[in-house]
Amino acid sequence: MSIAIAIDGPAGAGKSSLSKEVAKELSFIYVDTGALYRTIGLAASRKGLKKEDKAEIISMLNDIDVKLSFNDEGTQIVLLNGEDVSSYIRTPEASMFASAVSAIPEVRAFLLDLQRNMAKSDNVIMDGRDIGTVVLPDAKIKIFLTASPEKRAMRRHKENIEKGIDSTYEEVLKDVNQRDYQDSHREIAPLKPAEDSVLVDTSDYDFEGSKELLLKVIKERM
Repeated sequence: MSIAIAIDGPAGAGKSSLSKEVAKELSFIYVDTGALYRTIGLAASRKGLKKEDKAEIISMLNDIDVKLSFNDEGTQIVLLNGEDVSSYIRTPEASMFASAVSAIPEVRAFLLDLQRNMAKSDNVIMDGRDIGTVVLPDAKIKIFLTASPEKRAMRRHKENIEKGIDSTYEEVLKDVNQRDYQDSHREIAPLKPAEDSVLVDTSDYDFEGSKELLLKVIKERM
């Protein structure tokens, strides 16, 4: 029987990078659900749509195909109509668009079966905003991974600098707070800890410390 580990939390908490490393340690498949919403956002952006164009975004779903695959190293690849868009969905614009489209019920329904089917067939670590509350409510282990907005903004700003993305710490902090508000106040599947989740706060840990903390919590519950 497959084991599902659900990791939820706000933007910039390190869910993707930490989940990916922990999945390697446990020989689980890592599923980055945020990448799916970013891909929907990218498709809408390429069509010239705006975040407010809800009806057009819903209509667009009939014309797109989103799939996840994995290379030989186990790295997740996101395909939009057969095109590998993994690198195109990592911009700040794609991040904000993802938050907007994820508030649309039809978009969530469009992606729900894809996410659930992956958890049925493999041992997975799946991260996102509502994995433990909506996508995988029966997950064996549920974790709410967080850190202070200031720490998350600092980490994201450092990543931007390393990637050559032009931004200031103040701009990133504003984006983090805006994303937190959007995610926690949306009507459909708002960001919140599942009742049976474990809170893991990485504010005072570096990456390695956060990884060890997360592994410790998971192994205690496995």
